Amino acid sequence: MKRERCPWCGDDPLYVSYHDTEWGVPVYDDATLFEFLLLETFQAGLSWITILRKRENFRKAFDDFDYQKIAAYNEPKIASLLQDPGIIRNKLKVRSAVSNAQAFIHIQKEFGSFSKYIWDFVDGKPIQNNYKKMEDVPANTPLSDAISKDLKKHGFKFVGSTVIYAHMQATGMVNDHLTSCFRHKEVTGTQLH
Repeated sequence: MKRERCPWCGDDPLYVSYHDTEWGVPVYDDATLFEFLLLETFQAGLSWITILRKRENFRKAFDDFDYQKIAAYNEPKIASLLQDPGIIRNKLKVRSAVSNAQAFIHIQKEFGSFSKYIWDFVDGKPIQNNYKKMEDVPANTPLSDAISKDLKKHGFKFVGSTVIYAHMQATGMVNDHLTSCFRHKEVTGTQLH
Protein backbone atom coordinates (compact mmCIF):
# COMPACT_ATOMS: atom_id res chain seq x y z
CA MET A 1 0.00 0.00 0.00
CA LYS A 2 1.36 3.39 -1.04
CA ARG A 3 1.76 5.86 1.80
CA GLU A 4 -0.01 9.15 1.29
CA ARG A 5 2.23 12.20 1.23
CA CYS A 6 1.84 15.93 0.78
CA PRO A 7 1.47 16.31 -3.00
CA TRP A 8 4.17 18.99 -3.32
CA CYS A 9 7.02 16.45 -3.15
CA GLY A 10 5.78 14.51 -6.19
CA ASP A 11 7.82 11.42 -7.17
CA ASP A 12 11.33 12.90 -7.21
CA PRO A 13 13.34 10.62 -4.85
CA LEU A 14 15.30 13.58 -3.44
CA TYR A 15 12.10 15.52 -2.73
CA VAL A 16 10.34 12.46 -1.27
CA SER A 17 13.29 11.73 1.02
CA TYR A 18 13.40 15.36 2.17
CA HIS A 19 9.64 15.31 2.82
CA ASP A 20 9.80 11.98 4.68
CA THR A 21 12.82 12.68 6.88
CA GLU A 22 13.40 16.42 7.32
CA TRP A 23 10.51 18.71 6.43
CA GLY A 24 8.49 19.70 9.46
CA VAL A 25 10.74 18.00 12.03
CA PRO A 26 11.49 20.46 14.86
CA VAL A 27 15.08 21.72 14.69
CA TYR A 28 16.58 23.25 17.83
CA ASP A 29 20.21 23.12 16.72
CA ASP A 30 21.78 26.45 15.68
CA ALA A 31 24.01 24.92 12.97
CA THR A 32 21.04 23.25 11.23
CA LEU A 33 18.84 26.32 11.65
CA PHE A 34 21.55 28.38 9.93
CA GLU A 35 21.89 25.84 7.11
CA PHE A 36 18.16 26.07 6.38
CA LEU A 37 18.19 29.84 6.66
CA LEU A 38 21.07 30.12 4.19
CA LEU A 39 19.43 27.72 1.73
CA GLU A 40 16.05 29.45 2.02
CA THR A 41 17.53 32.89 1.34
CA PHE A 42 19.05 31.47 -1.86
CA GLN A 43 15.69 29.92 -2.74
CA ALA A 44 13.91 33.30 -2.87
CA GLY A 45 12.27 33.37 -6.33
CA LEU A 46 13.27 29.78 -7.17
CA SER A 47 11.81 26.35 -6.46
CA TRP A 48 12.95 24.41 -3.40
CA ILE A 49 13.85 21.35 -5.50
CA THR A 50 16.42 23.54 -7.34
CA ILE A 51 18.05 24.30 -4.00
CA LEU A 52 17.83 20.71 -2.74
CA ARG A 53 19.64 19.49 -5.87
CA LYS A 54 22.44 21.97 -5.18
CA ARG A 55 22.50 21.45 -1.39
CA GLU A 56 25.77 19.46 -1.35
CA ASN A 57 27.39 22.04 -3.66
CA PHE A 58 26.31 24.75 -1.21
CA ARG A 59 27.69 22.66 1.66
CA LYS A 60 31.12 22.48 -0.05
CA ALA A 61 31.14 26.11 -1.20
CA PHE A 62 30.05 27.48 2.19
CA ASP A 63 32.39 25.52 4.48
CA ASP A 64 29.75 23.02 5.62
CA PHE A 65 27.43 25.95 6.53
CA ASP A 66 29.81 27.05 9.30
CA TYR A 67 28.42 30.50 10.12
CA GLN A 68 31.59 31.50 12.03
CA LYS A 69 33.67 30.97 8.87
CA ILE A 70 31.03 32.51 6.57
CA ALA A 71 30.82 35.64 8.75
CA ALA A 72 34.54 36.18 8.09
CA TYR A 73 34.47 35.77 4.29
CA ASN A 74 36.50 38.42 2.48
CA GLU A 75 36.20 39.86 -1.02
CA PRO A 76 38.39 37.19 -2.74
CA LYS A 77 36.24 34.44 -1.15
CA ILE A 78 33.03 36.18 -2.27
CA ALA A 79 34.49 36.55 -5.79
CA SER A 80 35.32 32.82 -5.88
CA LEU A 81 31.77 31.93 -4.78
CA LEU A 82 30.40 34.05 -7.63
CA GLN A 83 32.43 31.87 -10.03
CA ASP A 84 31.09 28.60 -8.57
CA PRO A 85 28.66 26.99 -11.06
CA GLY A 86 27.42 24.56 -8.39
CA ILE A 87 25.54 27.22 -6.44
CA ILE A 88 23.16 30.10 -7.21
CA ARG A 89 25.54 32.85 -8.30
CA ASN A 90 23.52 35.85 -7.28
CA LYS A 91 25.79 38.62 -5.98
CA LEU A 92 23.22 40.01 -3.51
CA LYS A 93 22.39 36.55 -2.13
CA VAL A 94 26.06 35.59 -1.75
CA ARG A 95 26.77 38.85 0.08
CA SER A 96 23.67 38.36 2.23
CA ALA A 97 24.97 34.91 3.28
CA VAL A 98 27.96 36.72 4.82
CA SER A 99 25.99 39.53 6.48
CA ASN A 100 23.33 37.04 7.66
CA ALA A 101 26.04 34.90 9.28
CA GLN A 102 27.26 38.03 11.09
CA ALA A 103 23.69 38.90 12.18
CA PHE A 104 23.19 35.27 13.28
CA ILE A 105 26.21 35.52 15.59
CA HIS A 106 24.91 38.83 17.02
CA ILE A 107 21.59 37.16 17.83
CA GLN A 108 23.42 34.28 19.53
CA LYS A 109 25.29 36.78 21.71
CA GLU A 110 22.11 38.69 22.54
CA PHE A 111 19.77 35.72 23.20
CA GLY A 112 22.16 32.90 24.13
CA SER A 113 21.37 30.96 20.94
CA PHE A 114 19.58 31.53 17.65
CA SER A 115 17.34 28.60 18.52
CA LYS A 116 16.13 30.30 21.70
CA TYR A 117 15.50 33.52 19.78
CA ILE A 118 13.52 31.94 16.93
CA TRP A 119 11.60 29.36 18.99
CA ASP A 120 10.47 32.02 21.48
CA PHE A 121 8.16 33.29 18.72
CA VAL A 122 6.14 30.04 19.13
CA ASP A 123 6.74 29.54 22.86
CA GLY A 124 9.28 26.79 22.16
CA LYS A 125 6.87 24.31 20.59
CA PRO A 126 5.57 23.67 17.07
CA ILE A 127 2.26 25.11 15.91
CA GLN A 128 0.10 22.13 14.90
CA ASN A 129 -1.92 22.91 11.79
CA ASN A 130 -4.55 20.59 10.35
CA TYR A 131 -4.76 21.49 6.68
CA LYS A 132 -6.66 19.12 4.42
CA LYS A 133 -5.73 20.59 1.02
CA MET A 134 -2.60 22.23 -0.38
CA GLU A 135 -4.65 25.35 -1.22
CA ASP A 136 -5.32 25.81 2.51
CA VAL A 137 -1.62 26.06 3.41
CA PRO A 138 -0.61 29.74 3.55
CA ALA A 139 2.52 31.18 1.94
CA ASN A 140 2.94 33.45 4.96
CA THR A 141 1.14 34.40 8.16
CA PRO A 142 1.02 37.35 10.56
CA LEU A 143 3.60 35.46 12.66
CA SER A 144 6.01 35.04 9.73
CA ASP A 145 5.47 38.77 9.01
CA ALA A 146 6.52 39.57 12.59
CA ILE A 147 9.58 37.27 12.54
CA SER A 148 10.64 38.63 9.14
CA LYS A 149 10.38 42.20 10.42
CA ASP A 150 12.38 41.35 13.55
CA LEU A 151 15.11 39.54 11.59
CA LYS A 152 15.42 42.55 9.25
CA LYS A 153 15.73 44.79 12.32
CA HIS A 154 18.66 42.56 13.37
CA GLY A 155 20.33 43.06 9.96
CA PHE A 156 19.19 39.98 8.02
CA LYS A 157 18.54 40.18 4.26
CA PHE A 158 16.39 38.04 1.93
CA VAL A 159 14.16 37.13 4.86
CA GLY A 160 10.76 38.24 3.58
CA SER A 161 7.67 36.77 5.19
CA THR A 162 7.31 33.98 2.58
CA VAL A 163 10.96 32.91 3.00
CA ILE A 164 10.50 32.90 6.78
CA TYR A 165 7.28 30.90 6.60
CA ALA A 166 9.11 28.31 4.44
CA HIS A 167 11.84 28.27 7.12
CA MET A 168 9.21 27.72 9.83
CA GLN A 169 7.74 24.82 7.85
CA ALA A 170 11.12 23.23 7.11
CA THR A 171 12.37 23.47 10.70
CA GLY A 172 9.15 22.27 12.29
CA MET A 173 8.06 25.52 13.91
CA VAL A 174 4.78 24.78 12.15
CA ASN A 175 3.47 21.36 11.16
CA ASP A 176 2.04 21.94 7.70
CA HIS A 177 1.94 18.32 6.58
CA LEU A 178 -1.60 17.72 5.32
CA THR A 179 -3.77 15.70 7.68
CA SER A 180 -3.92 12.94 5.03
CA CYS A 181 -0.09 12.71 4.94
CA PHE A 182 1.48 9.91 6.98
CA ARG A 183 4.05 12.40 8.34
CA HIS A 184 1.43 14.68 9.92
CA LYS A 185 0.93 12.36 12.90
CA GLU A 186 4.62 11.36 13.10
CA VAL A 187 5.79 14.99 13.21
CA THR A 188 3.07 15.87 15.75
CA GLY A 189 4.66 13.38 18.11
CA THR A 190 8.15 14.81 17.66
CA GLN A 191 9.38 16.83 20.58
CA LEU A 192 13.16 17.12 20.53
CA HIS A 193 13.43 19.94 23.08
